[in-house]
Amino acid sequence: MTAWYQRNADTLTLVLHVQPGAKQTCVAGLHGEALKIRLAAPPIEGKANEALLRFIADQFGVSLCNVELKQGSQSRHKRVAVQGSSVQPESLLQSQ
Repeated sequence: MTAWYQRNADTLTLVLHVQPGAKQTCVAGLHGEALKIRLAAPPIEGKANEALLRFIADQFGVSLCNVELKQGSQSRHKRVAVQGSSVQPESLLQSQ
């Protein structure tokens, strides 16, 4: 089992380290026990959080309403829940 995600029934919980203000939005590999994601959106007025949730929904093939920010709205360290995805989390690391 890896430390950056946990599956419980059809809910996948991701531990993320987010870097806003990057040139492009992408998965940047592992950062300690978290998955590092670079976001093109600036960390202003929740824009980075919105971009993060859209990116996660897209990567996991679910609609935006199935992705929820559980922890860390004001932090780079975030916990996100994804409902109903059949995508394996490890596939994000292969897409780098």
